[in-house]
Amino acid sequence: MIISSPLDYREAARRRLPRFLFDYVDGGAFGEETMTANRADLADIRLTQRVLRDISSLSLETTLFGESMAMPLMLAPIGLGGMMRRRGELQVARAARQVGIPYILSTVSVCSLTEVVEHIGQPIWFQLYVLKDRGFMRHALERAQALGVTKLVFTVDMPLPGARYRDAHSGMSGPNAPLRRMLQAVGRPGWSWDVGLLGRPHDLGNVSAYRGKPTDLADYIGWLGANFDPSITWSDLEWIRDAWKGEMIVKGILDPDDARDAVRFGADGVVVSNHGGRQLDGALSTARALPAIADAVGDELTVLVDGGVRTGLDVVRMLALGARGVLLGRAYIYALAAGGEAGVGRLLDLIAQGMKVSMALSGVKNVAEIDRNILS
Repeated sequence: MIISSPLDYREAARRRLPRFLFDYVDGGAFGEETMTANRADLADIRLTQRVLRDISSLSLETTLFGESMAMPLMLAPIGLGGMMRRRGELQVARAARQVGIPYILSTVSVCSLTEVVEHIGQPIWFQLYVLKDRGFMRHALERAQALGVTKLVFTVDMPLPGARYRDAHSGMSGPNAPLRRMLQAVGRPGWSWDVGLLGRPHDLGNVSAYRGKPTDLADYIGWLGANFDPSITWSDLEWIRDAWKGEMIVKGILDPDDARDAVRFGADGVVVSNHGGRQLDGALSTARALPAIADAVGDELTVLVDGGVRTGLDVVRMLALGARGVLLGRAYIYALAAGGEAGVGRLLDLIAQGMKVSMALSGVKNVAEIDRNILS
């Protein structure tokens, strides 16, 4: 399959992955209306075309949280990356390092934080859920700090898992799930060889490191469901703010009042996010929620955003709406599944090219110049 656009990777991933894994990445909550709105509302954002502006010296470079980046893009935390390609999180981390942007490792990654940091030889960012097992959270924080991690992305929009109907239909969960997954794997021999056979162990590395025993895919849904904490409030997180010595970014903000609470809490940044449309279906798209949040707190902390971003043009749109940086999610997971590290690297090249073209035709030369003045 010829890859000429970031959008091509979705179909390439669908052809290679067993259905249960493709639908796990590709799907959203309930009727997937918010997931669809993330893409549709972002696509509705119009830029003003400008000409004769001397755009000969374009630059994508920026600095966020004191860290220099090749472009204002981060690879978002996504669970089970190591099931998409052999030791997938290692491949993503290498691709991000090569380009010069941050990779945020998920709590529920296949490769552990220790494995990833030791493999690439430098710290990465780490994502942590609010969980009932405070011992696990303390263990994860201590291990992250011991490994030199300085950026913690704290996900707060999962007091309980959303209703993801595709998972039950595909075999990720539901009746006879292990048998259905095995039969689907037989139909994807390339994946079965690369990941099923050579990509072991298939467990949640960070969870297993704490429990002292493997936590495999069969345990994944049950462990998460038993550990999400619906009783959590801002005051319950104060011990984490006190314990964590680096920057803390709160992910899962859609309302300006919640963003103001994050400021009072002492967060260094927020991610405007609806979890890729995987939690509350019918919630605002991130493109619609972002401007009000940026107006409310943009001078007090760093506002990031995710949701529906697939191309370099999408990144520029989000920056114009008020974000300082953008988290890329499904787009890089599709590329990982389709082409491994090389696929992610190629995707990031396409994103950078798309940003440069969009900036040039909007008459801006650097990231700092991207604001609402370029919106039409």
